[in-house]
Amino acid sequence: MNWKDKFFRIAPVMLAVVTSGCTMSQVSLDYQPTLAQVVKGRPVLAVGRFTNSRGESAKYLGVVRTPIGTPLEYIYTRTSVEDIVRNAFTHACNARGMLTSTSSAQYIITGEVLEVSCSQLVHPYGYARIRMNVVRAATGEMVFTRVYAGERQNAAYRPGSGSPVPALRELASRALQDAVDRALDDPEFRGRIRGGAPHYQPGML
Repeated sequence: MNWKDKFFRIAPVMLAVVTSGCTMSQVSLDYQPTLAQVVKGRPVLAVGRFTNSRGESAKYLGVVRTPIGTPLEYIYTRTSVEDIVRNAFTHACNARGMLTSTSSAQYIITGEVLEVSCSQLVHPYGYARIRMNVVRAATGEMVFTRVYAGERQNAAYRPGSGSPVPALRELASRALQDAVDRALDDPEFRGRIRGGAPHYQPGML
């Protein structure tokens, strides 16, 4: 038997050994209005569709690794990340008094999920990056678009101190909340929906 035959016989066994030690967890991310320093506004917004532009499957969130990089546990969300982001914007708008029904909204928030993730190699880490688009409900005209990010990190994980997954879920939730809060409390965004600033033009950031 030549080396190629040996490799193709052994490779599936090696893959099974490597992956058999990995586990999978499902988590739910949240938005907590009590943690935000909300800036109140007028009820002129409805929240529409967000798309998943992460290059990952809709429910993939992240991975826990050993200090040498070996995957130990994969983390997934219970619902799609794009729905989680939409729900976060909905809760955040409601907490600010800015949410209304789609039929009466002057503006619709949509956007792209560019990144929502968590990971642990040494330090547990959560990151979110969201593009928020704001369109005029009556015409579909884009009036504002910008990317917002949030990130959270904890001290190094101590082996034997319990599962890191709850801490990673919290970090991802708070990173997402930071991005959403920065978006909705952005003074330039608030000026656009008050009609006090020029409309969006192609090329604007």
